[in-house]
Amino acid sequence: MKELSLYETRVIGSLIEKSLTTPEQYPLSLNALTNACNQKSNREPVLELGENTVRDTAEELAKVGLVAALTGFGSRVTKYQHRFCNTEFSEYKFSPQELGIICVMFLRGPQTPGELRTRTNRLCEFKDVQEVEIILYRMMNRPDPLIAKLPLESGKRESRYMHLFSGDIETALSAMPHSTRADGGGEGLTERVAHLEQQIAQLQAEMADLRQMLDDLTA
Repeated sequence: MKELSLYETRVIGSLIEKSLTTPEQYPLSLNALTNACNQKSNREPVLELGENTVRDTAEELAKVGLVAALTGFGSRVTKYQHRFCNTEFSEYKFSPQELGIICVMFLRGPQTPGELRTRTNRLCEFKDVQEVEIILYRMMNRPDPLIAKLPLESGKRESRYMHLFSGDIETALSAMPHSTRADGGGEGLTERVAHLEQQIAQLQAEMADLRQMLDDLTA
């Protein structure tokens, strides 16, 4: 799988979202796809992409088999659909919950479990935040991890999770718009190392708890 740019995750995420929320209008015309990419709601960051940029991005994705550009449907207008997952052409087969998580992360960047439960409500169903955390744990612990847990930000109660389709954590964070990143502030190196060690210990404890929950569910 190629590493996806911000524009590419926006195009794929928009196609996935509309295939689930407005299937009667899917596949999407270039105009509809551009509008979906540039929505002011449910997007982070908000973009203002021109049709040429969206078309060029979709065509690049088509070259690697992640999007299909289709003609027909009673008109000569080209329409676009994703082949990112859950098709005969895809290497990934996701459950509805996994797909909802990936879609929201593609459209809105890193998310907490609580945010994911709320923001996937039109895409899939979670009965509670604990179920979100179990799915996240499974997605992190695949042979090819799909997501990663970010260090807990100062003053926050929940850690955020991010997808890894744009590279590893450092690569993805470096390419991420500033508004979606945690601000490192003015901590010195010693303080930051100590803070990270504390977070690692917390993560290890949380993973042990999640393993126990999974064992209880499968017992």
